[in-house]
Amino acid sequence: MPVDLNALIAQHPALTVIAPDVPDPIVMATGIAWVHSSDLVDPTPWLEPGQVLLTDGMHFVDETGQEFARAYVERLTARGVLALGFATDILHDTVPDPLVAACRSAGLVLFEVADKTPFIGLIRFVADANAAEARERLEWSLQAQRAVARAALHPDGMRAIMAELARQLGSSVALYDSVGNRVELPGIPGLSAALVERVDQAAGEVLRRGGRAGLSIVEVGEGVALQTLGRGGHLLGVLAVGTRAPLGSAETDLVGSVIGLASIALEQRRALDGARARVRSGLIELLSSGAVDVAERTAHTLWGGLPVEPLRVTVVAGPAVGPALVDALEAAAERDSGSLFFAERHDALVVIANEADLGQVHELVGRHRQLAGTSSAVSWVELGVGMAEAEGAARLAVDGAPIVLYDELAERGLQGLLVASGGATLARRLLQPVLDLPVTERDTALATLAAWFAANCAWDPAARELGVHRHTLRNRIGAIQQLLGVDLESFSARAEVWSALDLLGPDLSSGGSRG
Repeated sequence: MPVDLNALIAQHPALTVIAPDVPDPIVMATGIAWVHSSDLVDPTPWLEPGQVLLTDGMHFVDETGQEFARAYVERLTARGVLALGFATDILHDTVPDPLVAACRSAGLVLFEVADKTPFIGLIRFVADANAAEARERLEWSLQAQRAVARAALHPDGMRAIMAELARQLGSSVALYDSVGNRVELPGIPGLSAALVERVDQAAGEVLRRGGRAGLSIVEVGEGVALQTLGRGGHLLGVLAVGTRAPLGSAETDLVGSVIGLASIALEQRRALDGARARVRSGLIELLSSGAVDVAERTAHTLWGGLPVEPLRVTVVAGPAVGPALVDALEAAAERDSGSLFFAERHDALVVIANEADLGQVHELVGRHRQLAGTSSAVSWVELGVGMAEAEGAARLAVDGAPIVLYDELAERGLQGLLVASGGATLARRLLQPVLDLPVTERDTALATLAAWFAANCAWDPAARELGVHRHTLRNRIGAIQQLLGVDLESFSARAEVWSALDLLGPDLSSGGSRG
């Protein structure tokens, strides 16, 4: 940091602060940008914020009124001048009282420059100190950049880079993956407990927005700077650096280098994940074809093995399945080797887990707002059955019930299993001639069938329920069976039409002829 007023005053015994009575410690500790000397009444066009002005006080020889001093000080403070040094023993024996009063009122630091101390000595002191500080920062920056580059060559490059960044900055570091999970970084100082929750939420929000961003979170005495990794629309994660003071340019450059190296490492990992995904897809084809031994050996080499039986198969279907859920499953599989296996198959994501780990799978699916179905307990040789069950259950998943268990469908009886196996498609095909009728005729036909089946196909009770004569009911049923091409006098035809109505019940009650 550049030399500050405290250092300047302490270095020269001829310098004495005389206003304010208690100088602001923050101002006194602020780095001096430069030292300028001028006896102009208004030197501000040649001054910049953060500078110190030195003067002999020539303009205070004849005009020493309070109003003149107040206006002079106001111009300096408005320009952002850090402090004013007034020379004595040259034109003035002491600092003029109006100037002291004006500086005290405005809070501008005023110090006396006694003993005919040359201004050039003060200027040179600040210039040399700032040059030395800049040289040190450059040397530190080069050394830190080299250390981070060497860390990138470590077998565990990502963790080594983060550890070196934390060491160089003397700060805490946290890394979030593309889905907002904090990456475990053993041996590296983590964020303070007071900030963890806020930073977790901020990192997740930045990743959900998907655009490159940088932001800061500041609490009393500490803060965290966050920066995204990767490019907009393809974010790879978030880097969080805890700091007790704003980062300087050298520190910011170092963080930028780490972001670049980390992004490259994560991109390489993404490419590796793509290759692994293709291997997973190949393995699931082997497993579904019964080559369990071959798949087991390959999985053991790459991932530590496959889940043990009994198994539950979960199918996540739909175009909304994106990389976020895949990344989360990959992280879960790495944390607990052999706990689950997943692969993309036929535009769906298939997740296979042991019964004990099924809760983890459902938690991940729910967190990423996906719809899925889960099979009953199966063995590896029954994997094809499990996938079929899971696919059928997934067809029934909706926002209100995002995960459907095949076991629950089985508990609903044969109709539940017909729903899971795609029976609704056949039901719609059977009833399509009725569904294609004009709205009024369609609703009348559906109401007639519903009342007739509810009365166990008895004519008089059904006619009373509908408020029509039984001959009218018979005529309606006759017209419907002609439309459908079935004989509703037979039990099998009645059972088939009743099942179709039951399978399409929710669709029929909301308007009928969709699809």
